[in-house]
Amino acid sequence: MDGNLIGKVLRFSVTGLLGAAIDFGVTYLFKEILKVNKFVSNAIGFTLAATLCFFLNKYWTYESQSPLAWSEYFTFIAVSLVGLGINTLVLYLLTEKLGWHFYLSKCFAIGVAAVWNFLANLLITFA
Repeated sequence: MDGNLIGKVLRFSVTGLLGAAIDFGVTYLFKEILKVNKFVSNAIGFTLAATLCFFLNKYWTYESQSPLAWSEYFTFIAVSLVGLGINTLVLYLLTEKLGWHFYLSKCFAIGVAAVWNFLANLLITFA
């Protein structure tokens, strides 16, 4: 594997861990404390984390020099919305169909969506 690609995967992983911490924290705040629907809470956490991750990925992971930050942002958010759909589907299947614990399911959902997000951002957003 190319050294540059390995560096990108590592930086993406660190960014993803930070994003996951924000995602979990915000989801917990909305679901457990504010008593918002679990799927709405999940979407809020995911969206806030995705926005932070955009900036970290643009300037650190992919080191994009493109002056089209807004264009990249909207592409990143579109990729993230597909990721949110994947995340929510996995979360729904694991919690509602298989009876898994919500936060364990969320860990799996984040992992599945992360694969999509990395590849789509590498090949589309920051290509």
